[in-house]
Amino acid sequence: MTGKMAIVGDGDSIMVFRAAGVDTFAAEDAKSAREAVRRAAKDHGIIFVTEEFYKPNEEFMKRFDEEPYPVVISIPSKSGSSGYSDALLKNAMEKALGVDILFHND
Repeated sequence: MTGKMAIVGDGDSIMVFRAAGVDTFAAEDAKSAREAVRRAAKDHGIIFVTEEFYKPNEEFMKRFDEEPYPVVISIPSKSGSSGYSDALLKNAMEKALGVDILFHND
């Protein structure tokens, strides 16, 4: 289980991942994305979720922070980044390491 990766997002955003061999779960809205993450969590160690589906499901996604697997990661979609994924990554790194090693801003 821990070696398999999946992505949940709109059809266009996940297409390139399918070509790379990542299991894909297409979603049309926040609710279908949440259900797709539930299905993917049974067999996958890493689940990428596009920002537009991660953000409205943020409280649901937090439950995965309590377990080592699956790791659920927000990523930008084909539309580009809103900065949301960067902020989540920054917070996770600061929590884990106690310092900001990725986005060090003076």
